[in-house]
Amino acid sequence: MTTVTESAAAVPAAAPAADAAAGAVLRDHRIPADGLYEGPRELRRTPADWADRPYTAFDVVPLGRTIGAEIHGLDLSRPQAPAVLEEINRALLEWKVVFFRGQHLSSEAQRAFALNWGELETNPLLATGDSADVVRFGRTASPTFENIWHTDVTFRERPAMGAVLQLREVPPTGGDTMWADMAAAYDNLPADVRSRIDGARAVHDFIPGFSRFYPTAELAAFQETFPPVEHPVVRRHPETGRRMLFVNASFTTRIVGFEQEESDRLLKLLFQQAHVPEYQVRFHWQAGDIAFWDNRATQHYAVNDYAPHPRVAERVAIAGDRPF
Repeated sequence: MTTVTESAAAVPAAAPAADAAAGAVLRDHRIPADGLYEGPRELRRTPADWADRPYTAFDVVPLGRTIGAEIHGLDLSRPQAPAVLEEINRALLEWKVVFFRGQHLSSEAQRAFALNWGELETNPLLATGDSADVVRFGRTASPTFENIWHTDVTFRERPAMGAVLQLREVPPTGGDTMWADMAAAYDNLPADVRSRIDGARAVHDFIPGFSRFYPTAELAAFQETFPPVEHPVVRRHPETGRRMLFVNASFTTRIVGFEQEESDRLLKLLFQQAHVPEYQVRFHWQAGDIAFWDNRATQHYAVNDYAPHPRVAERVAIAGDRPF
């Protein structure tokens, strides 16, 4: 049976030569394997062959080291020229999630902006707004579709390419959203873990992510619509070619070809990588703000800390490709 080795855990540095010469010995201080690990991290925002070019249509203000930037100087309620859309897409590839403050878009304008990147996706499991492809989140208390790191709809054969989210009503405190860079998460895995997951495939299923919210009879009605699917554990980005960790705690149930116990251990380790602060950005919303994220390259987490105040958001998702 394949095993998770100790190198997946934090390993203390070797004792200095002077300590060894003096006969200094430390008691056993090993920590359990399969957790997060300490030490320096490689934080690359872009692929090695990325060509940096200035942005000419707007200003880009970074919010994190590898992920998250605000774009200033655009009015998304108006159609954008092809050259501007190309720059927005380049910023999306570079920063994985980009933010536009104070846009206050109508649902139709929000849809029109997203349509620049492809066909819009519908989700029969979620409440809708003005049209079937606008998802409306309007919760004030638990349980909600929040507080877990996940990538949207990986239970589909073709998970969403990205999503455009707007906050229409914000609570007086709380209600932030966080995103994690899954390319950075992959880059910093121990080499032996990367060697085991490169080429591996995992099963994704909608039931774990929705079983908190729906009774069995309602979920059962969608089982034929959304059968389990397999995706690579590590996918390549179709535009940048970069490798990214592509499993998540909402929908990934097991790694194909692994015994269940070992699959569970390895998935637990992989799920935890989204929790590393160095890979994250946290966005504090104001009403009318827009977030546009690359669902292929990120996970996100909506922080459920605002009850009993309302938080109303609308999201449109852009249909994606088959991961490879």
